[in-house]
Amino acid sequence: MKIEEKFKGVFFIDGRIATRNLVRDFRVHGERLIPFEGVQYRHWDPYRSKLAAAVIKGMKSMPIKSGSRVLYLGAAAGVTPSFIADIVGEKGIVYCVEFAPRSMRDLLYVCEKRSNMLPLLADARKTESYEKDVGKVDVVYEDVAQPDQENIMIKNAQKFLKKGGYAMLAIKSQSVDVTKQPKEIYEKLLGKLEKHFEIAECYELSPFDKDHLFVLMRYAL
Repeated sequence: MKIEEKFKGVFFIDGRIATRNLVRDFRVHGERLIPFEGVQYRHWDPYRSKLAAAVIKGMKSMPIKSGSRVLYLGAAAGVTPSFIADIVGEKGIVYCVEFAPRSMRDLLYVCEKRSNMLPLLADARKTESYEKDVGKVDVVYEDVAQPDQENIMIKNAQKFLKKGGYAMLAIKSQSVDVTKQPKEIYEKLLGKLEKHFEIAECYELSPFDKDHLFVLMRYAL
């Protein structure tokens, strides 16, 4: 078995992406667990996680590190947040904002097993509804299928993101405007985002996710 550490806490095992399992023997979505030299790793499926897909597509830097404080908007059932929780470890925290009660039930189950994940039933547009629970963070991550997704990111960054911190946004072109080509939508949204962030890296996520652009940005304003 060949293991390579791509980023701190992110590994390739025989060419497949993985993290160290923070909660031994616990699976979030039936993922494969890989034991190696006394450590248990979790296979991170790029078809189930846009962050994993971005890493596979060639992402050059990973701002999420051990001890990081991460605000995750659109946590859904907690799949990608759980892998982020593996990376940040016990000294970090992942604030998981989710609006749908059904998804929140699944998310709560994951958070019960992982003490570094805090579930927040809230609308990501209404930062005031969770500002008492979230302080300044190192990274804001957004995966929200809404037409105003860039505005949601800007608002949350202004409220919570440290200067010099990083934002990660999965742009879903079909959620913005189904009548326009994805490239046209990407250019429009990037133009708005450039007024608030330094765009560091962009990756189209095909074949893992159709019509999605993953954007890594630095908040320098």
